[in-house]
Amino acid sequence: MTAMPEQTEAVAVQVRYFAGARAAAGVPEETVRLSGPTTVSDVISAVLDLRGEGLAKVLPACSFLLDGVAVRDRGTTVPASATLDVLPPFAGG
Repeated sequence: MTAMPEQTEAVAVQVRYFAGARAAAGVPEETVRLSGPTTVSDVISAVLDLRGEGLAKVLPACSFLLDGVAVRDRGTTVPASATLDVLPPFAGG
């Protein structure tokens, strides 16, 4: 019996950029399509490939929300049709 290769479905992730991340990306949001399974790290790599050096300078200081929940582990699996928010540090007062 021959094993069938696993079918991986594409995962579409809506990425939304805020404040300085939006300025660095040059767009307020975009949809990134990746082969599943996908992690937060995979999505970050994909947007870096799309948006380049300006965003690369901002991302290390950013925090991320996956469907509204803070992400501490970039190895977190991203479900299909998820939203990843990219949040640079905010000054308050």
